[in-house]
Amino acid sequence: MSFPQPIATNRSATGIPTGKLAVWWVIGSEIVIFGGLLVSYIMLRLFHSGWDAEAAHTNTWFGAINTFVLLTSSLFVVLAHQAAEAGEEKKAFRLIWLTIGGGAIFLINKAIEWSGEISHGLVMTKSVFWSFYYTACGLHALHVIAGMVIMAIISFDVLKKQHMNRVELIGIYWHFVDIVWIFLFPMLYIAK
Repeated sequence: MSFPQPIATNRSATGIPTGKLAVWWVIGSEIVIFGGLLVSYIMLRLFHSGWDAEAAHTNTWFGAINTFVLLTSSLFVVLAHQAAEAGEEKKAFRLIWLTIGGGAIFLINKAIEWSGEISHGLVMTKSVFWSFYYTACGLHALHVIAGMVIMAIISFDVLKKQHMNRVELIGIYWHFVDIVWIFLFPMLYIAK
C-alpha cells in the first residue's frame, strides 16, 4: 500500500524543504537542552572545588576511541548521502549500516567504560561531577540510539529507491550528535 506524498514536502515559504526545516527545528531544541546542561556544568565546575579530582577518574582512552568512532561514522553518512544522490541505493544502504555500526561500537564502548566506572564506585550519586557525567553521556547515548533506529528505517526505503532525500536529513542529525560529543569529550575527559 502506498500513501500519497504530502503537498507540504513540495512547497515551502522559506525556500527550505520542510523535511530539512523540521530537522533544523529539532536540532535547535536539542541545542537548548544540551546547551543548558553544558552551561550548568561549566558554571558549577568554575565555582566549586573538587571537580578536578573526580574528573581525573574518567578514562581518556575510551573517550578518544569513541570520538574517532563517531567521526568515522559521520564520514560514512556523508558518503551514504553522496551515494543516495547518485542513485546508488545499494552503496548508500551499506554506508548507512556502517554508520549504524559505528553507533553500535560507540554504545558498546560506552557500556564497557561505564561498567568499569560503576564497579569502582563512580556512580551517579557519588558527586555532582558524576551526576553531570552520566546525565550528559546518557542523554547523548539516547540520541545515538535514536539516530541508529531512524537510519535503519531509512535504509530500507533507500534500498527501494524511496525517499532518498532522507539520507541527508538523518545525516544532519547525526552530525549534530557528533558535535555534541566533540563538546562532551574535552569537558568530561580532557579538562582534568
